[in-house]
Amino acid sequence: MSEQLKLAALDTSDLEVIAAHLQDAVMLIGDMRFDPKAGNIIFLLNRFDWSHGGDDSQPYRRRQTALQFDRVRRVRSRKIRMDAKMAVLSLLNIAFEQNDAPSGLVRLVFSGGGEIELDVECIEARLSDTGPEWETASKPDHDDQDRVDGAMATIPDAAMKD
Repeated sequence: MSEQLKLAALDTSDLEVIAAHLQDAVMLIGDMRFDPKAGNIIFLLNRFDWSHGGDDSQPYRRRQTALQFDRVRRVRSRKIRMDAKMAVLSLLNIAFEQNDAPSGLVRLVFSGGGEIELDVECIEARLSDTGPEWETASKPDHDDQDRVDGAMATIPDAAMKD
């Protein structure tokens, strides 16, 4: 059994570490909460434990994880139906594109071409495992040709709440 992760990101190097731990995490669209007044967004994901998953002789494992970004000014999406609350997204990568330092765009890229873009004042993120791990029957496998295209749509605040 692996230890629970608790990580923070304040720069691109830190964010790359979080992205590596969350590669192939899955989540429901309904498991996102954006609070524009507080300037934060929280994602509840089931992350694949790559520290055990690379070895096919051991059982594959997942663990529920919360990812929070603070200092978020705006959230937009591309190729994601925000009203499909029970639809599953599979996270491929998290990247940062700097604008006027330290502000920029955090991009969460999902399989099938979906993307969530966070306009942030700066990188300020936290990842925390929220519960025990469990065995899963399959190892993530996705098309290397997954890409993002299409127009961005601003996500209304009401779409991100219950």
